[in-house]
Amino acid sequence: MKCTEIEYLNVEPNEMYSELTEKVLKKCFETENLLDKNIYVSIIYTTPVDIQAYNKEYRNIDKATDVLSFPMFEKEEVEKLKQEKSIVTEVLGDIIVNLSQVKMQADEYGHSFERELAYMLVHGFYHLMGYDHIQPEDKKEMREKEENVLSELNINRE
Repeated sequence: MKCTEIEYLNVEPNEMYSELTEKVLKKCFETENLLDKNIYVSIIYTTPVDIQAYNKEYRNIDKATDVLSFPMFEKEEVEKLKQEKSIVTEVLGDIIVNLSQVKMQADEYGHSFERELAYMLVHGFYHLMGYDHIQPEDKKEMREKEENVLSELNINRE
C-alpha cells in the first residue's frame, strides 16, 4: 500500500522530492507499525504565499511557515487505528510543506536540502500521530522519534 498522496501546488513537480517523500513516510509508517493499515498521508508541496494562506485560514496566523500538519485523528484514535484491521482507506492527515523555506533552512543550518525536507516530513508525520513540542517532555519524546526515523534512513546532519 502506498503511504502518501503527493500534490504540487504552484511548484514544479520533482521526482527527487516524490521519491524522498515515499521513502521517508514509508519508514515512518514502518516505525509506528502502520504499514499493514489502510492509511495514507496527503502531502502538499507549495510556495510561501500558499502556505501563508493556509496558515491564515486555518490557524489565524498571517505569515508563512515551513510546514503545517492537519491531523484527522486525536492521538488516542491513532492508537486505536493501529490495533484495528480496516478495509476502509483513511487519510491520517495533511502535511503542507513550503519548499522555499526548506531551502532557506537547509542553507541556514548548513545541511542538505534533502535532509531538511526529510526532517519536515518526519516532523509533520509525528504531528499527525498526535505528538507536539510545546512542553519540554513532549518535545523530547517527539525529537527522539524524529531522530530515530532519520538515523534509520541514514539521513543525518552534515
